[in-house]
Amino acid sequence: MDYHRGAGVEVRIARIFNTYGPRMCIDDGRVVSNFVAQALRKEPLTVYGDGKQTRSFRVKIPFKIMLVQNDLLKQVEGLMRLMEGEHVGPFNLGNPGEFTMLELAEVVQETIDPNAKIEFRPNTEDDPHKRKPDISRAKELLGWEPKVSLRKGLPLMVSDFRQRIFGDHKEGSSNNEASS
Repeated sequence: MDYHRGAGVEVRIARIFNTYGPRMCIDDGRVVSNFVAQALRKEPLTVYGDGKQTRSFRVKIPFKIMLVQNDLLKQVEGLMRLMEGEHVGPFNLGNPGEFTMLELAEVVQETIDPNAKIEFRPNTEDDPHKRKPDISRAKELLGWEPKVSLRKGLPLMVSDFRQRIFGDHKEGSSNNEASS
């Protein structure tokens, strides 16, 4: 914005919020990938603090898994509309659906293993209590909003992680080939 305001440089600003999905790094330290990997490995799902802090999640789906309502394609579409339009921004591109960390752990539990344990640990001092994008400007000015819910997107990530961790091509598969 400094370049825009001070030097008159044409800019467009988009803020992309929390994403999850297939082909993510399994141990990248993000909460969704942590919970999915922990549940698949039969480890307790670690919730920090009381689990009431919230986050919003938007699925990223690789192009080879084309869905009619693919949020990644929708996000690219939103970015293209931003770049071709007159509006500078900033525009928030994310999913305003909010989940507490405990709710997220429970959704992962339901999706992977209803018997998975949830373990509470002390929270860090700098953990924000709430992260929820306001996408009203993106909806109004770009005609953009996400379409895939966490409950619909999560199984795609679980399937990918399961295959990469265990080499399974489907749940319960006895295929033990290592994946690269």
